Amino acid sequence: MARKYFGTDGIRGRVGTGSITPEFIMKLGWAAGRVLSKQGHGTVLVGKDTRISGYMFESALEAGLSAAGVDIGLLGPMPTPAVAYLTRTFHAQAGIVISASHNAFYDNGIKFFSGDGTKLEDDVELAIEAEIDKSMTTVESLKLGKASRISDAAGRYIEFCKSTVPMRMDLEGIRIVVDCAHGATYHIAPRVFEELGAEVISIGVEPDGLNINENCGSTKPEILQASVVELSADVGIALDGDGDRLIMVDAEGNLVDGDQILYVIAMSRLFEEQLDGSVVGTVMSNLGLEHALKEQGIGFCRSKVGDRHVMNMLRESNWSLGGESSGHIICLDRTSTGDGIVAALQVLYAMVSSHKALDQLLKGLTLYPQTLINIPLDIPFNFDESEIVKAAMHEAEYQLGDTGRILLRASGTEPLLRVMVEGSDGHLVQKQADLLADAVREATLSHSAQSA
Repeated sequence: MARKYFGTDGIRGRVGTGSITPEFIMKLGWAAGRVLSKQGHGTVLVGKDTRISGYMFESALEAGLSAAGVDIGLLGPMPTPAVAYLTRTFHAQAGIVISASHNAFYDNGIKFFSGDGTKLEDDVELAIEAEIDKSMTTVESLKLGKASRISDAAGRYIEFCKSTVPMRMDLEGIRIVVDCAHGATYHIAPRVFEELGAEVISIGVEPDGLNINENCGSTKPEILQASVVELSADVGIALDGDGDRLIMVDAEGNLVDGDQILYVIAMSRLFEEQLDGSVVGTVMSNLGLEHALKEQGIGFCRSKVGDRHVMNMLRESNWSLGGESSGHIICLDRTSTGDGIVAALQVLYAMVSSHKALDQLLKGLTLYPQTLINIPLDIPFNFDESEIVKAAMHEAEYQLGDTGRILLRASGTEPLLRVMVEGSDGHLVQKQADLLADAVREATLSHSAQSA
């Protein structure tokens, strides 16, 4: 069944519009409470990032859950993966995160975790949607849910993060610049690395409700790159607003994306004989990663874009390591969801245990040149049925041969068609991407004219 409100990662949008209003969020809390109360009694934990609207939506969720007779544990500013972890350890019935991840402050959203710290099953989301469309009621006063604040949540999560690497790991002598994007990790990530012995220089740790992800964090790492070089740091760590995405920087100021991070962790696991099965990427993962892993005898599989799809493939195959180029890294042998801090710790462990700098750990990986062109779509367009596009794709595939790859994909969040071409020859990749994009534009114009 098609979802009416939930997307691939909860509900997200501009504050004050659509589903991102206090009225709707209160109704969502009530609907979720109604569904969860049918499955048994238990507290629902609520965490948020640092954007200003989080206060408003925290109160709205609290009111809705209470009206449904569900107790609430308020975590305050807390990374998304921390809410997943705390939901498990507190034996809570569910966890809710108020966050729009890497988006600007004027957006917000709601994400849910089940009691075992994973995304809600489809049938539970559909049941919540069915309740939303009903008239809101309130349980009798004797059964109203109670709310309490959990004061030691940050400390619990910090200790968990440290437990995901061997106790013998010591970061003494390593200088790290950590960019917390003025987001939910601002009071947690620096402490994790400091308590493991590193010298930490923190940036993006002064949230004011409006500056989350603003020219900082994993989507805007330029300041981090400059800081690593200027401060002669060994490594830079950039997290996004809710802490589930990681981008790193080596000592020379070079970006290290999710594909490269996956490679480092996979090779470290392989060396220690701890790699369970194949590595999972997405259709957007660089072909160079696939080839480098296969040269080491490591299988590589691709899911659809989205950490939810990566997670599903890992669980179905009983594997442990996967992620996206954007920096969502999932280490299922350590935690139940994508976690930027945990992933960074795995890379730091690889550096310490091998006595190698980050750039040295990447010597066996050569990323292929990749060109991505976004083409706006005025009206829906099925490019699979276009003879113009099919001919252009056939020609591009012929020109690239076995050393290249083509992907046409409709965006799941914007009216765009994404044209991606990659291969060993950068000039050829750019040429074929431009030709294919021109063919798509021609086909869309023809389609628009026919539909007029």
